[in-house]
Amino acid sequence: MAVPKRKTSKSRRNKRRSHHKIVGVNILEDKKSGEYRLSHHIDPKSGFYNGKKILDK
Repeated sequence: MAVPKRKTSKSRRNKRRSHHKIVGVNILEDKKSGEYRLSHHIDPKSGFYNGKKILDK
């Protein structure tokens, strides 16, 4: 069985865990309608994406 030769220091342990953070959802307020939407997604209320009409309602 493999056993560590030395105790892992708090500094080394925390460096390893530096990428274990929770990333928040990227929510934007739409410039035209004022509704909140995910970035790189179509605005469901107006049907616009990147300034162009994509969906017809």
